[in-house]
Amino acid sequence: MSIASLSRFTVPLASDQSASSQGLLMPKLKYRFRVTFENFGVSGSTTELTKQVASAARPTATFSNNVIEVYNSKINYAGKVSWEPLSIKLRDDVNGNVTKLVGEQMQRQFDFFEQSSSAAAGDYKFTLRVEMLDGGNGNNAATVLETWECYGCYIEKATYGTIAYSEQTPVEIDLTIRPDNCMQTPQGSGIGAVVTRKTGTQAIGS
Repeated sequence: MSIASLSRFTVPLASDQSASSQGLLMPKLKYRFRVTFENFGVSGSTTELTKQVASAARPTATFSNNVIEVYNSKINYAGKVSWEPLSIKLRDDVNGNVTKLVGEQMQRQFDFFEQSSSAAAGDYKFTLRVEMLDGGNGNNAATVLETWECYGCYIEKATYGTIAYSEQTPVEIDLTIRPDNCMQTPQGSGIGAVVTRKTGTQAIGS
């Protein structure tokens, strides 16, 4: 009886009475994640960078709103999409691995000594991957619940933070990363969903 009672810990649904007795779905947990970098810096391996991630933001998409003025009102439609900058916090290690990799990527974007920049953005852009995990580790390999892949990334801002005698917390490097495009892959499915596009003449409000 007590277990059956737990199946009612959710919102009753008028349209589907059977769903109201199935209980609440397990949520993804914020601390179960992994961030990987591809083509970041020049050293090759970025595993140490992945291990030193303290926090990360998932992508945010914003569609520009466009307006058509009509007789007595306005009609809105979505314009171009833009992906907001992502914030990544890295713990700065005593071996200098994180500082070295970040420095290499910054130098790829702009040679500070020679005051010289790359001929094309593709020379320095990298791929960022944010994965939500199920908590597995060791003998129980982690299952990826969701993957966000961000393409055409570059470091827009690098903040090396403050240091103080009164603080006992790790030194962190805050990165603001600007992507060109992001794609989400939920567990067990492809990127997004196949959408049947309407053809022919359609009303703007349909």
